[in-house]
Amino acid sequence: MSRFLSIILFCLLGSYAFSQRRNGPPPSSNDSIKVDSSKRNFDRMPVGADSTQKEITIKNYKIISYERDTTYLDTTLTIQKEYKYNYLRKDDFELMPFANVGQPYNKLGVDLKRKTFYPSLGASALHYNYMEVADIDYYNVATPMSDLLFKTTFDQGQLLDANLAFNTSRRLNFSIAYKGFRSLGKYAYNQAESGNFRTTTNYVTQNGRYSLRAHVAAQNIDLQANGGLSNAETQFESKDPDFSTRNNIDVRFRDALNRILGKRYYLDHLYKLVKKNNDSSRVEKTSLGIGHEFTYQTKYHSFNKTAASSYLGDELVTPISDRANLKTMYNQVNAQFYNKTLGRLEGNISLYNYNYFFNSLLITEDGSLIPNRLKGEEVAVGAEYEKRIKGFDFRASGQYNISGYLGGNLLRASTSYNLNDKLELNAGAQVSSQMPNFNFLLNQSDFSNYNWYNLEEFEKEQIYSVNIGVKSRKWGQLTLDYTTVDNYTYFGEEPDLTAATTNETSIVKPFQESNVLNHTKIKYLKEFKLGKWALNNTVMYQNVSQANQVLNIPQLVTRNTLYFSSDVFKKAMYLQTGVTLKYFSSYHMDAYNPLLGEFYIQNIEKLGAYPMLDFFINARVQQTRIYLKAEHFNSSMGETNDFYSAPNYPYRDFVIRFGLVWNFFS
Repeated sequence: MSRFLSIILFCLLGSYAFSQRRNGPPPSSNDSIKVDSSKRNFDRMPVGADSTQKEITIKNYKIISYERDTTYLDTTLTIQKEYKYNYLRKDDFELMPFANVGQPYNKLGVDLKRKTFYPSLGASALHYNYMEVADIDYYNVATPMSDLLFKTTFDQGQLLDANLAFNTSRRLNFSIAYKGFRSLGKYAYNQAESGNFRTTTNYVTQNGRYSLRAHVAAQNIDLQANGGLSNAETQFESKDPDFSTRNNIDVRFRDALNRILGKRYYLDHLYKLVKKNNDSSRVEKTSLGIGHEFTYQTKYHSFNKTAASSYLGDELVTPISDRANLKTMYNQVNAQFYNKTLGRLEGNISLYNYNYFFNSLLITEDGSLIPNRLKGEEVAVGAEYEKRIKGFDFRASGQYNISGYLGGNLLRASTSYNLNDKLELNAGAQVSSQMPNFNFLLNQSDFSNYNWYNLEEFEKEQIYSVNIGVKSRKWGQLTLDYTTVDNYTYFGEEPDLTAATTNETSIVKPFQESNVLNHTKIKYLKEFKLGKWALNNTVMYQNVSQANQVLNIPQLVTRNTLYFSSDVFKKAMYLQTGVTLKYFSSYHMDAYNPLLGEFYIQNIEKLGAYPMLDFFINARVQQTRIYLKAEHFNSSMGETNDFYSAPNYPYRDFVIRFGLVWNFFS
């Protein structure tokens, strides 16, 4: 991995050093990120520079999402950039990280809405950094552009995310990127490393009739699984100075390893049978096209351990070598009609082939057979409609399975309206029905109690969700989400096989809740400013109505940042410094099972209700943003250590980390 990182870094620096570099594109005072919602690419063309435009600005460096929303490269330094400067490169307000970089995240807030139509592999706690189809961005740049993120980790490693975007013409753009890290961690047998390689292209012919976008992604995640602390009360909570060096604390496992490995090939292209522009302009008035979307992906999750473990129960064989494989292929054919007045309408039919398998059949002691494979194909029909006019934006989509067992239906609708530049209203709804992830349905393991087959017993999860939001420059942003789930599927301890009170054994299995579960989430964001000082606040309230305790989340989560911003050194540098407080109320925090790579409910121990304080100093010099943070600097305060990310998995101690984000333009 280090060799590959060196090659990527050399390419990026080479493009900067050896090209004829301009002093730009110079970021203007208003170059913060902007969503080009009024000019969304209904005609599926990557937006290029205007042929009449002579000066290159930041707006000529476009980032196009999977949903074809277009944003501009953002080189500003804001408090939101501070929140997103982390391993995931997104705001982790609703997540609780483990002690080391790249380890799982426990949930402080949940979004129960479905994001995909078919089940996923599983091992969901290990997938936070795994980039799915919808996570890949495409680029349209005026000149070669590179984006480089660097950040220190926890002993013997670093994090680097390097991205280079370039083109051969305005109509053909490419990008190549690699995100990799390694971190030894402060605790014993807690090393983590990963690599995310992706390359993209998007192209449109000169007459605009044919367009395509494609990407290739190869990703791996390797995590040592120490099973948590085996004697947390006396060695961690007691603040015994003999264990201030965290590597001295005893852990459950010294020989376990989790791995996720995946490869994906994606293609989406369209040919327009009819294409009419407004008079002689490039603005499209009407079009009719036929498109095709293709995805092929292979992925596996493995858990390897050289010796048996009483904590996970009896073993069938040793060493332990569990591996779940999933191969999928998705093909969709669609017809699209666009009219400037009527909007965009699409009809589609799709074929989904899946093969989820293990390497052997298993016959249990009672003579029952646990198969080694779930294989089949699903056929679905769907439609999408979009209409945008001035401040009004409406989107609706639906899919319905006409053949197959895994999928059911997925209906989405959303609308937003800008009353003026200072007030925006939005609302949405979703209805879905589908089977839970594959590892709920079938699992095989060398540990005898981790084998099950539930395809004929489990029913499809039924999810109904509505959300509304108000965003005001004066009053802040308020969102309300309400979700109802029937047949909620979760992992929990098997009471007949688990000695939960002694903490010596934990046997986890999938369950389905027969009662309806209702989840309410209210989130409020508001920033107060006084001169060069600002107080940024995010507050979230959650409530779960349930017959049984199957979904545990904190009722209150808050994050408050008091910071100072100013130009310094005759405006050569922009400085931002402050303190962030994050707090969540105590609750029955989910426990983590490394064999499955999943969190599971526990209703014995309440954790939380401790503050986490971070001090940061950030600066911007031209297109470079520099970050320095003292994380959890209050960790040594108090009589005991009570900060946990999950039962027996402590949160990180005080540490100072630094890094930068650097953009080059050629």
